[in-house]
Amino acid sequence: MARLLAPSAVALLLLVLLAAPAVSGLPAINVTTMAFEEGYAPLFGHDNILRSADDRTVSLLLDRSTGSGFISSSMYHHGFFSASIKLPSDYTAGVVVAFYMSNGDVFEKRHDELDFEFLGNIRGRPWRVQTNVYGNGSVSRGREERYVLPFDPTTEFHRYSILWTPAAVAFYVDDVPVREVRRSPAMGGDFPSKPMALYATVWDASTWATSGGRYRVNYRYGPFVASFTDLALLGCRVDRPVRMVTTPTPGVQQQAAACAAADAALRASDAAVMTVEKLQAMRRFREQNMVYSYCYDTRRYPDAFPECDVVEAERRRFKDSGHLRLALRRRGPRRSRPGAVARGAAGRATKKQAAEI
Repeated sequence: MARLLAPSAVALLLLVLLAAPAVSGLPAINVTTMAFEEGYAPLFGHDNILRSADDRTVSLLLDRSTGSGFISSSMYHHGFFSASIKLPSDYTAGVVVAFYMSNGDVFEKRHDELDFEFLGNIRGRPWRVQTNVYGNGSVSRGREERYVLPFDPTTEFHRYSILWTPAAVAFYVDDVPVREVRRSPAMGGDFPSKPMALYATVWDASTWATSGGRYRVNYRYGPFVASFTDLALLGCRVDRPVRMVTTPTPGVQQQAAACAAADAALRASDAAVMTVEKLQAMRRFREQNMVYSYCYDTRRYPDAFPECDVVEAERRRFKDSGHLRLALRRRGPRRSRPGAVARGAAGRATKKQAAEI
């Protein structure tokens, strides 16, 4: 069993690591990064996992034989989780790169999950990013959003972060918040509450990822390489098995105290406090880049979700399917002109819905 820091030490560490000076009007989120072996282990496709000489950059490959992935060595109960990622370029239809948290291997029927899913596309069309929030197996209730990015994610690394506290979940792109889900009592178990591990994967999702499965992975353009660096795991580690957490032993009581102190520090950190400036930056990103929101998808969800803060001006930009009206769509950065085209968290939307997004 890993040795636990005292509650005061955990809280102090979180406050120090998540405090940073302002950059471009927003607080930068500076965290200590780690080598791969310090916090991660291969998950599958071992031969398709390439590690740099200094062990601080990991590349995941998808080829005809298999995809690949890695997992954090520990599970965490809340925290801040981050990586700088560079996505495959050129024709990437059917390819999904995922950076996410889950406990599906422990709670198969009532798992929690927080996702960044990067959905590939045909040449000349942008990658799309989907964020998901699921609690207690609530995948049938959606809570997906999709965006195009205001940059080409294949030319250089960009930072993607997940903040998870007892009160809220926030997704960041290059330290700009792009989505926040605040916990509502009405959400009940739909808000993620059980310890999770962090995963990174690349895999073949030809059946749904691009235009509802119309465009499949073409391995002539492979191998498809997704690279990860600046790996950061900051939170309260929970020893496996998770089901033992509630057992009233001295070790579990110490762990619970450490996590409570860490949660308090995390919620008070710059990363978790949504200032006016951060809210404005988030609103700008969403106005310019969001192409689907479950909050406006009244076809799938006639009854509003309790955490949805519907903005009337924003709602008018979307159809009742939750998709951005065609006239308002904006293309992402162009990489090249279109040419001839000779497992994870997703597939929750139907093929028709996926094609529309």
